Amino acid sequence: MMSTPESRLAALNITLPTPAVPVANYVAYVQSGSLLVVSGQLPLLDGKLFATGKLGDSVAVETAVEAARYSMINVIAQVRAAVGDLSRVKRVVRLGGFIACTPAFTAHASVMNGASDLAVDVFGDAGRHARSTVGVPSLPLDAPVEVEGLFEIA
Repeated sequence: MMSTPESRLAALNITLPTPAVPVANYVAYVQSGSLLVVSGQLPLLDGKLFATGKLGDSVAVETAVEAARYSMINVIAQVRAAVGDLSRVKRVVRLGGFIACTPAFTAHASVMNGASDLAVDVFGDAGRHARSTVGVPSLPLDAPVEVEGLFEIA
């Protein structure tokens, strides 16, 4: 039997949440042709931030990796809301990660692997993507991580 993104999520014991509603003047996603852009998603778990604070200060790398994973779960929930069936994802084209951190923090890539690893776990080879990860002085609601995505849709 062929593995699907939905079956991979089930095997990972991940239930996608109801997608978060934007809290400002933007939309959660935009599709243009075969490309779907998902706005930045915070590490919400059961509607609340999984963690708050900055890397290099009050947030451990391990906690931030998990926060990046939760952010990616929320990105995937937005994709499903946009296209209905995750099997329509032909490719995770790009992920962007924002890491709230002190100026001395340099392990951005390790944190963002929480999102990248999940993309590959859920979408297989189609989950391998280009990526940018940047450190920022703050994020909305004092979140430690925010993840955005670009997807090719069949």
